[in-house]
Amino acid sequence: MILKKLITTLLISVTVCLCLHAQPGDPGGDPDNPVPITGLEILIAAGAALGIRSFVKAKK
Repeated sequence: MILKKLITTLLISVTVCLCLHAQPGDPGGDPDNPVPITGLEILIAAGAALGIRSFVKAKK
């Protein structure tokens, strides 16, 4: 049982370390130039609006 926990912990630790090491560095872009709103933010906002609308309808 202890060996199974040790192996699981070691495997998770190695996986996390490898994932963190694989992250890209600083892109070095212009910090004053903001990133434009992409389609993902619009979809999140639309989903939030739909959820709020459904919540309000369920309350009535």
